[in-house]
Amino acid sequence: FFPLQSQLSQALNGLSDRAKEAKEFLVQLRNMVQQIQENSVEFEACLVAQCDALIDALNRRKAQLLSRVNKEHEHKLKVVRDQISHCTVKLRQTTGLMEYCLEVIKENDPSGFLQISDALIRRVHLTEDQWGKGTLTPRMTTDFDLNLDNAPLLQSIHQLDFVQMKVSSPVPAPPILQLEECCTHNNSATLSWKQPPLSTVQVEGYILELDDGNGGQFREVYVGKETMCTVDGLHFNSTYSARVKAFNKTGVSPYSKTLVLQTSEDTQSEEQTLPFPVPLERSQLRRMSPFSSTLNLQPSFPGRSYFELRSSAHQLSLHSSLQSLNSAVAWFSFDPASAHADIIFSNDNLTVTCNSYDDRVVLGKTGFSKGLHYWELSIDRYDNHPDPAFGVARIDVLKDAMLGKDDKAWAMYVDNNRSWFMHNNSHTNRTEGGITKGATVGVLLDLTRRTLTFSINEDQQGPVAFENLEGLFFPAVSLNRNVQVRALTMLSGAPQQHTLQLSLL
Repeated sequence: FFPLQSQLSQALNGLSDRAKEAKEFLVQLRNMVQQIQENSVEFEACLVAQCDALIDALNRRKAQLLSRVNKEHEHKLKVVRDQISHCTVKLRQTTGLMEYCLEVIKENDPSGFLQISDALIRRVHLTEDQWGKGTLTPRMTTDFDLNLDNAPLLQSIHQLDFVQMKVSSPVPAPPILQLEECCTHNNSATLSWKQPPLSTVQVEGYILELDDGNGGQFREVYVGKETMCTVDGLHFNSTYSARVKAFNKTGVSPYSKTLVLQTSEDTQSEEQTLPFPVPLERSQLRRMSPFSSTLNLQPSFPGRSYFELRSSAHQLSLHSSLQSLNSAVAWFSFDPASAHADIIFSNDNLTVTCNSYDDRVVLGKTGFSKGLHYWELSIDRYDNHPDPAFGVARIDVLKDAMLGKDDKAWAMYVDNNRSWFMHNNSHTNRTEGGITKGATVGVLLDLTRRTLTFSINEDQQGPVAFENLEGLFFPAVSLNRNVQVRALTMLSGAPQQHTLQLSLL
């Protein structure tokens, strides 16, 4: 009897523990119900906010597109009304001449008629010629050449769905700079890095940062999957600091150790051998350069600019001039981050145009504070004789006005017949000779002599445009929708290597 009681008592104790656990589990489930309700309300609010944000963005875009349609509408009306006014005046003049001639024909005085008949006949023929080909042709079509392609957006809306959250992976480890593969050539530096040997964390890309060579702030010069990058456009006799970090969906790694780069001081020295080999992949890597297309002219001809060389007795061409100057070149690109919102970029940011009839400003990616720099821009489209402007500017230049309207820009603006220099809204040095489609505009910034000079199709345009320039300048262009400009990749001159001293901090 007693052993059975003991067994039953033990069994009841076990069952009591299960019942207690069940009560606690029920409390947990009831709390989950409450939590699910609270999370549902929060999630619905978040979903509504996200959808409302999309609707607001669509409404703002709709307003912008309607504004463009209204501008096109006003432009078409203005052109047609101007043509109506012009044609009405000419028709009134023609009708008056016809009535006068009819009255003269009715005159019975032959001598009076003979005195004015020749002049009247010439005037009638001249008036008839003024109604020549094209005068009675509309200058503007009634159609609106605007087509809204909303199919991709509708497809994206239909595919809008929830993404299942996944467990995050760790952030990558700091990359390691490989000194044995870092090297220099002319005014460029190649940097190479890798992940730590034992790292198994997935890496989606790398961010390379470089300072300005004067101990200033770091900035991003390359973002991508490659583990090697060539940076062009560096100054001689300057100390740069470089660092790199990795990233994935989870986040960004700490920085690598900082690499200190000391560029060569002597640009006239004979070709030197670097203390480590130059990678064979260099030619492919150069297109990853994030700097603008600058031409750093070596002082092989002290005190003489490229334009002075062109006017010398040798009459050197651009290519031969660059070769004689042992010039090193890089790739030029425009900077979407600092441009006006109306600027349209294409061709890897080498080509720019605008969706506004008003002048808008776009800057190059790199600023210059010393040395000589030359770049060229091709006019790929030129409609209705606009006035694009080319030159240099401070980073805080006005972006919604023609270049040179404020005191932050030094520019040449040009039409199809002539050009002017402009700074702080002051126009100087009107020069004959303009641009057409296919023309090339050259800009020579000489911060050694502190001057700015312009050329059109390799011929200097006017005198030296500006003097006493000092500070940090960015390549700059202002244009509207009637112009498309492309930065040209220059021809490189004879190679010249320079020693680069490396040290890790």
